[in-house]
Amino acid sequence: LAEVKFGDSDVLRVGDWIVAIGNPFGLGGTVTAGIVSARSRDIRSGPYDDYIQTDASINRGNSGGPMFNLKGEVIGINTAIFSPSGGSVGIGFAIPSALAEPVINQLMEYGRTRRGWIGVRIQTLSDEIADSLDLKHKQGALVASITPGGPAEKAGLKQGDVILKFNGKPITEMREVPRIVAETPIDSEADLVIWRDGQEVKTKIHVAELEKAEEDGLVSESEGATPGSSEGSKIETLGLSVVTLDDNIRNQYGIAGNVKGLVITSVEPNSEAARKGLSAGDVVVEINQQPVASPANANDIVQRAKSNDRSSVLLLVNRAGDVQFVALKLGDDN
Repeated sequence: LAEVKFGDSDVLRVGDWIVAIGNPFGLGGTVTAGIVSARSRDIRSGPYDDYIQTDASINRGNSGGPMFNLKGEVIGINTAIFSPSGGSVGIGFAIPSALAEPVINQLMEYGRTRRGWIGVRIQTLSDEIADSLDLKHKQGALVASITPGGPAEKAGLKQGDVILKFNGKPITEMREVPRIVAETPIDSEADLVIWRDGQEVKTKIHVAELEKAEEDGLVSESEGATPGSSEGSKIETLGLSVVTLDDNIRNQYGIAGNVKGLVITSVEPNSEAARKGLSAGDVVVEINQQPVASPANANDIVQRAKSNDRSSVLLLVNRAGDVQFVALKLGDDN
């Protein structure tokens, strides 16, 4: 078999010519040509999506075939197409060599993949969340929760921190973090720049192995909520009502004993809270990064934000163990 070499997919530009080779429909070796239509495409196939998009014909049977630059170097692995008909319509995707080559090296050395892991659950920064955190630019990844016993907890990261840089690489979008962390060498120390309390903070974090964390049960999928109905006290301007947690409320909504905060009992239709997907059974843990213990306490925090001319407040919400931040715009009192 002829040997081919990997090229550098990071230097590809939109408009560069490429050649794809595969075995479409069992016809044997087939060559098609096209250009790079786009880079860093997220087609929602997994957390590490970073595809090269091309208009070269890629059909069933092409998957796994090489994509070459005009120097004869492999800069991608043909993977998927978008097609309403099942045939090529000029929208194909390839895994970049920069993403594939480290995985291949791991398989040769260890017989399996070894991805980096730091033990955080992150979410996208919206304009409202960035505003509530005094971030001038909507860049970075918001830390929604910390895995107990994970590297992030040991490094002192907190819910509400925004990861701005990882090992010197600026984070412009949330989805960049899983790939950058996954490609970081296991057991190395990474430099972090985070946004906390209105300023940048530098720290270091140990990068552990994702597969080992999965074996140890540290990485798990969250379950859905079990909402019920109850009367509650309204949080002014947000369009929702809450009650204080007790044993009866925990049993009614299926809330774990270690969860603290206020349970949402109702959400007004067409309110900001309803538009952001909040519903009965969700637990408001914090408002503007301050723990809430009573409806009065929650109202005080919201009114204080309003008197300080804030346009939104930031809620930390626990939904059956899945913790995330939700920013709500402040309207008139209801």
